[in-house]
Amino acid sequence: MTAALRLDEDALDDLFLALASRTRREILDIVSREPGCTVGAVSERFEMSRIGIHKHLAVLEEAGLIVSERRGRERRLWFNAVPIRWIHERWSERYREFWAGRLVRLKLEAERNER
Repeated sequence: MTAALRLDEDALDDLFLALASRTRREILDIVSREPGCTVGAVSERFEMSRIGIHKHLAVLEEAGLIVSERRGRERRLWFNAVPIRWIHERWSERYREFWAGRLVRLKLEAERNER
């Protein structure tokens, strides 16, 4: 069984909800570029209260896109690409055969037109 099959529809809803926000996508970009950055470092980049950033982080963590670790008074953040991989596998696996068949037909038609 692939990882895509283990992803239930509720988890998929959480992922798409998390990715639907421009702010959350920007947070993911920051965390993916700077693994282990602090919540404070992320908060400084937005004209938003720290509480607002915490709410966005909670959505991202609930979706499994961010993993955090408390170190003393700081909370460090890491990007988890596995849920993104699940989305990719779910959609690409489903349509792979469809597109493979179309591409074979296109190739055959192109070869037939070359004659």
